[in-house]
Amino acid sequence: MNVRQPVSVLSAHPVADDIRARVLDELAAIERRHDVQVIYACESGSRGWGFASPDSDYDVRFLYVHRLDWYLQVEAGRDVIELPINDELDVSGWELRKALQLLHRSNPTLLEWLDSPIVYREATQAMTLLRPAARDFFSPVRGRHHYLSMAKKNFRGYLQGDEVRYKKYLYVLRPLLAVQWIDERGSAPPMRFADLVAGTVHEPALLDEINALLALKMQTCESEYGPRRAGIHALIEARLANAAFEPDHKRPQGEPASLDMLMRRIVLERWD
Repeated sequence: MNVRQPVSVLSAHPVADDIRARVLDELAAIERRHDVQVIYACESGSRGWGFASPDSDYDVRFLYVHRLDWYLQVEAGRDVIELPINDELDVSGWELRKALQLLHRSNPTLLEWLDSPIVYREATQAMTLLRPAARDFFSPVRGRHHYLSMAKKNFRGYLQGDEVRYKKYLYVLRPLLAVQWIDERGSAPPMRFADLVAGTVHEPALLDEINALLALKMQTCESEYGPRRAGIHALIEARLANAAFEPDHKRPQGEPASLDMLMRRIVLERWD
């Protein structure tokens, strides 16, 4: 008889008990419906970054493992599970092999998930393997390219008028500070915005303006507009003017053989 290894439920995060219970119910229903095991589930987006608005939804992201037979099929199966988005919950997840393929390419989104401060469920044995692998396969070149592209795209698309959405400043400032973190440390930037700011911004006036912007963002709706923030806007323009892309950003980091072993170990352990 197969006995599931325990999955810990982490509760020390700013999510109301009723929402947390709904998320855990959804994850359990996914396991039953798709005959999989969820090995990790966390918050992505603004709640994971630490600057959610009162009307922000919950971006629940998870990693899951199929039974062994799924990995022995000639034709690869679907490797994503997505639930219809409702008024509060946005729930989707990636299958383990897909996640490891993305890990080999140092996918920043996956690395952020693994560093999320809001964790709903975590299979301890699996995550003690995945987190060190994420550090080993982090590519500063790929990470820098991702965040710089994000900053430039959001700046062009959302911060050109005299009135701008507060949240879009953070959607440009966060990736720009991530680029600075990578340039200075060569490691993956922290997902939590407060930690990112603490490690990259040291000018008191700029810190005050960022704190004021965060206060507005967390007290107003997602769609709230306001006047340009002069100090933050000047910082963004200066950083973007001086930032350059690395030409070799597509090169994978590390050898995939260790990820093959990691996948086999997690799949077999989860169902044995």
